[in-house]
Amino acid sequence: MDEIDDDIPSPFVTTMKRTSQDDDIYRIGVAIADITGPAAEVNMMGYAHFGQDTSGIHFRLFARTFIVEDLHSNRVIYCNCDLGMIDQAVKTQVATTLSKKYDGLYHNDNILVTGTHTHSGPGGYLQYLLYTIVSQGFTKKTFDAIVDGIVRSVDRAHCNLKPGRIYFKHDLLLDASINRSPSAYANNSLQERSRYSHDTDKDFFLMKFVDLEGQPLGVITWFAVHPTSMNNTNRLISGDNKGYASLLLEREFNGPGSLPGKGPFVAAFSNSNLGDVSPNLDGPKCNNSGLYCDGKHSTFNGKLENCWASGPGKDQFESTKIIARRQYLKALQLFHLTSDEDIVRGPVSFIHQHIDMACFDFLSPESGQLVRTCKPAYGYSFAAGTTDGPGMFDFRQGTTLGNPFWNLVRDFISKPTKELIDCHHPKPIILATGQMNFPYPWSPTVLPTQIVRIGNVFIPAVPAEFTTMAGRRMKELIRGEVQHLLGPSKFYVTLAGLSNAYSSYVTTFEEYQIQRYEGASTIYGPHTLEAYLFQYHKLIKALLKGIAVPPGPDPPNLLKKQISIRPGVVYDMPLFKTKFGDVIQQPDEIYTPGQIVSAVFVSGHPQNNLMLGSTYLTVEQRVVSLDGATSDSWKIIATDSSLDTKFFWKRTNPILGQSVARVEWTIPEDTKPGLFRICHFGSYKTVLQSILPYTGVTKTFQVVPKMFGRSSLSSVKVISDYCIRELSTQL
Repeated sequence: MDEIDDDIPSPFVTTMKRTSQDDDIYRIGVAIADITGPAAEVNMMGYAHFGQDTSGIHFRLFARTFIVEDLHSNRVIYCNCDLGMIDQAVKTQVATTLSKKYDGLYHNDNILVTGTHTHSGPGGYLQYLLYTIVSQGFTKKTFDAIVDGIVRSVDRAHCNLKPGRIYFKHDLLLDASINRSPSAYANNSLQERSRYSHDTDKDFFLMKFVDLEGQPLGVITWFAVHPTSMNNTNRLISGDNKGYASLLLEREFNGPGSLPGKGPFVAAFSNSNLGDVSPNLDGPKCNNSGLYCDGKHSTFNGKLENCWASGPGKDQFESTKIIARRQYLKALQLFHLTSDEDIVRGPVSFIHQHIDMACFDFLSPESGQLVRTCKPAYGYSFAAGTTDGPGMFDFRQGTTLGNPFWNLVRDFISKPTKELIDCHHPKPIILATGQMNFPYPWSPTVLPTQIVRIGNVFIPAVPAEFTTMAGRRMKELIRGEVQHLLGPSKFYVTLAGLSNAYSSYVTTFEEYQIQRYEGASTIYGPHTLEAYLFQYHKLIKALLKGIAVPPGPDPPNLLKKQISIRPGVVYDMPLFKTKFGDVIQQPDEIYTPGQIVSAVFVSGHPQNNLMLGSTYLTVEQRVVSLDGATSDSWKIIATDSSLDTKFFWKRTNPILGQSVARVEWTIPEDTKPGLFRICHFGSYKTVLQSILPYTGVTKTFQVVPKMFGRSSLSSVKVISDYCIRELSTQL
């Protein structure tokens, strides 16, 4: 009988004895931690849109970690982050920190860190120059918040390890995605397309974690859709539809009174082969006429900027909620439908290798010909953006011809060699980033490839955005090799996109020829997917046969070379005749459920204190005693991570360093009558560079049943008595 013990002693780690027959029992640790970067004056990562700087919070960003250990003490970490993507430097820093802290128990090979791909998080945390140009360089506060938060979530999950079981369930989610580049998808062969009912991957996978008593611990889901329900006009930090779905499911299991990010149940909504998949179900229409844009170039009357995809809600906030709820409801359904036949069993294992994608020679698994990848370069359609976030100037998607003017601009920056042009054909190059190394490299070349196995579930982790068909080919390749080596046993394959590093997009060879945005952003040339298929075919064979692979070339660590030209906070001053925390716009005295409460405070700059693990605001309800009397105690019912609050920050005088913060609370329909207040927390920087905290508190206001409506002030006493009687009865 084998005994399982931690290499790192901990009073919180459960030890247990199991036999070799207990291959369905694992040790499981789940946890969550805040990774929200600066909520003001940092460009958002995703749309590469100048001026889209953070100015508040829709809800906070989190790292959600799952540790799984089998009966032979093999462990893996799966960490899902509300981020646009994972950067190589982030993964390296996390792995180095954890390896030192846990004496090699966790390391680069058994850690999988993946991003949801929200486009509404602070940027500046990637180490390659192209990805930080719009953010005006590296933002250390963003990077540190991410790395520290991921490590904190792993620490917590490590301390929470306990025996449990895992279930895996699959279904289709049909009403949460559309293909945003259908003309490129249609260039795949009819024979291949006819094998599928949809032009996006509708697979929805759920991994369920419970303890040995069957109590829920958490879930991971995988579904391919861009978190671009929030468009590039948004300035509030947001996890978009994936993060929203996580908060909904966590509230479901942690209880309606739980605060976001604080409960024991953790729900991660991961992404998959999302490259050409949009949540904006109404599709691209002309802003002015409401008519659909053309399918090849995504223009209307030849203009790109008029074409936006939106829906299904009336605005971006409602659309985020709708797409989130559809993922949440599917996850909830599958969670309750799992049965004994869905139990995961078998070993935990992993394999990892770095490869140089800029010069990868191989025999194509599709054609059998000797082919190679290219040094990184972007095409004209990259500058056009997508229908989720169009670019500027006269660039159009689906462009296979260059432009003399833009070629001159390109050549001034870095003229591509004939070899590079030929290698990327038919892509017309607009940025030859593989040739650009000043002041440090613009694009990655050495990338991590990894497969994680949890029992009969195989998870290839890829460092890019794979399109629908590219992802299908990858999953089919893994499935085929597993079936070949393991026989007809039951197993699953799901793809974790945007993992461990970021290198833009991967299309099929056929989609690449059309040069939509995704093809133009496939930076290693037309054979990029084939190179990945070759590599992952090698990895899955080695994993199943227990063969070690060399680590491959070390990726560069560019942290010491990073530059930033964006100024930080110089100092803060309050508005004239006020002090920090003063309320300059009080809420009304009476509200009913469904209405929006608003308050404005004199504030400092949010960069002075990121409030990690805390909040810039609280909505509080006065506690009522059993005899119906109000007390001096207040209960927090919402924070800046709650789905019914919004935190806005605005600089009112840049020269004097003056700013205000506005808090909005949309009163939930099930809110009980009572007395409430809103609090704001922050810090300000003095001229002498000291950072000091402050607090602001509004006057109390009442929430009354809708039957009263917005009663006159003379009715306040009647309403107050009613509220107190109601609360006393409920207690």
